[in-house]
Amino acid sequence: MNLARGAAVGALGAAVLVLGFVLLGGGGGHQYKVFFKTAGQLVKGDEVQVGGRGVGSVQAISLTKDNQAQVDIIVDDEFAPLHQGTNAVVRLTSLSGVANRYIQMTLGPNSNPAIPDNGTIAQDHTTSVVDLDQIFDTLDAPTRKGLQGFFQGSGAWFKGKEKQANLSAYYFNPALSTSADVFSQISDDQKTLGQAVTATAGAMGAIASRRDDLSSAVQNANQFAGSIAAENASFSQALAKLPATLQRANTTFVNLRSSLDDIQQLVDVSKPNTVGLPAFFTALRPAAAEAVPVFNTFAGMIYKSGANNDLTDTFHNAPTMQNLASGDANKAFPESIKSLQSGQSVLEFARPYTVDLVGWIREFGQATAFYDANGHYARVSPAFNAYTYNSGTNNLSVLDADQRLSIYGDAAFLGKGTGKQNMRRCPGAAAAAPSGMTWPFLSGGATGCDAAAVLPGS
Repeated sequence: MNLARGAAVGALGAAVLVLGFVLLGGGGGHQYKVFFKTAGQLVKGDEVQVGGRGVGSVQAISLTKDNQAQVDIIVDDEFAPLHQGTNAVVRLTSLSGVANRYIQMTLGPNSNPAIPDNGTIAQDHTTSVVDLDQIFDTLDAPTRKGLQGFFQGSGAWFKGKEKQANLSAYYFNPALSTSADVFSQISDDQKTLGQAVTATAGAMGAIASRRDDLSSAVQNANQFAGSIAAENASFSQALAKLPATLQRANTTFVNLRSSLDDIQQLVDVSKPNTVGLPAFFTALRPAAAEAVPVFNTFAGMIYKSGANNDLTDTFHNAPTMQNLASGDANKAFPESIKSLQSGQSVLEFARPYTVDLVGWIREFGQATAFYDANGHYARVSPAFNAYTYNSGTNNLSVLDADQRLSIYGDAAFLGKGTGKQNMRRCPGAAAAAPSGMTWPFLSGGATGCDAAAVLPGS
């Protein structure tokens, strides 16, 4: 073997030794001992993560004399050395497995002293995992049964509505995010939080004392929710129309704001005038109580069981009566209108003679005031032109019977000469004129009458 070949073999051997040291030898990294209350089903080879990135692994797990779980880990050189203030938490990758744990580390500040190799992270800086079975073990049998029923009922509730449930969860995330801020502010005010917890405890105690009423309320709420679910189509239509309704109502609400200011002024002005209202309503109460029978009777007039016996039936029949009485020229209303129009001239002529008619009725009533065993009686004997007027003495003289007919057309006693003519008395001439009034009545039917033909003294 020459020198060159010996050098090549030596170099190859050195390379093999270096590669073997890297792959099988020390492997690099820094080892630490982390103490947990429980190892939480960690196994050798589980990952050590920082910020979701693997930085090492679990090397060994043992039990200390004081019953702590000692977990030996190795951390890559890139993230070593660890510094004091580093915290470690056992996490679960998912709930579906058993040995799927890892250690999540929160590194301490680099300004803190470094933890030497094979150094320790004490239990006060570690947190063990809490498994679901540990939570369930804290519950008694009735509670576990109730929780089981809850999950089964939830499965039946969401069956067939998975898409809607996922959409609700998607929109529920912002609420959870903002809730974190709310709880952060609550935790900052410990005094108020303590008062809230105390008040909540009192409220829960009061609710517990009313558990029977609460159970009834829950049952009624269940029936109410079932009724809403049965009308979900109508409810969806109402919700679809609600935005447009609110948009239209917006203008009304804006205008209402200014109206409320005016109403406030009216209320302020009205306050002094409403002081006497209590006494008024107190006095009104007996009247209102006595008015109840009146309104009950009035209600019976408006509506009463049976046919054609109240105002409601009357109004219902009014259109039929109108159709029977009007519309055609030969029906009752048009004919009545024509009759009234035709008789208007007769009424206009007869109206001024109302005084004479009333006077006749009055005098006739006096004549029938006499009565005997058979009752009231009157001796009536018509006499026409039975008197003559003497203008010198201003008196009426009774004519003989044979002279009465001859004077029918002779108006000489009225100062009109000896010509023959019919007497044309004016309306009201059969009665004396009222004091302070001009007589007789010379309008309407008085056209062409003789105003001088009046009673003596008129």
